[in-house]
Amino acid sequence: MPSPPHAFHTPQTSYTKDDLLRSSEGGYFGPGNAQLPAPPMLMMDRITEITLNGGEFGKGQIVGQLDITPSLWFFTCHALGDPVMPASLGLDAMWQMIGYWLGWSGSPGKGRAIGVGEVTLSGHVTPEIKRVRYEVDMRQVRRGKLTLGIANGRVLADDTCVYVAKDMRVSLVTPAD
Repeated sequence: MPSPPHAFHTPQTSYTKDDLLRSSEGGYFGPGNAQLPAPPMLMMDRITEITLNGGEFGKGQIVGQLDITPSLWFFTCHALGDPVMPASLGLDAMWQMIGYWLGWSGSPGKGRAIGVGEVTLSGHVTPEIKRVRYEVDMRQVRRGKLTLGIANGRVLADDTCVYVAKDMRVSLVTPAD
């Protein structure tokens, strides 16, 4: 069983790109604990807010941002001649944030996306967008033999909501799982 994350990391209320890159290298929350993916799969440049009791349900919230430039890797390979960020990457970003939140809040283990209830797409992220904002509200957190985070989230392109996801689920696994 990995050591508790708080033995290695004192929780902050926001994180810079450098912090997130350190997290992607592993060990930020201690060996065997939550870590973000490395670029180019790291889908955020910063976490601007992270709380234990905020958000729509009062059980925690995490807000992240990704700066959009026309040179981002997915614009050149997803749909040739029709540059758009795949919606799956926005969903993955929110799953990344739930796993990060679980480690940040003190649970050991590595995050694994295990499902989503419903996703609604109402727009796109294109090279003309300046910034994507991910807002994730923790709805339920189970800790014990199984650590599970269930959350709802939104993806905003500049200030327009383009995706809504309900019942995103992330569990934390340990080497014994």
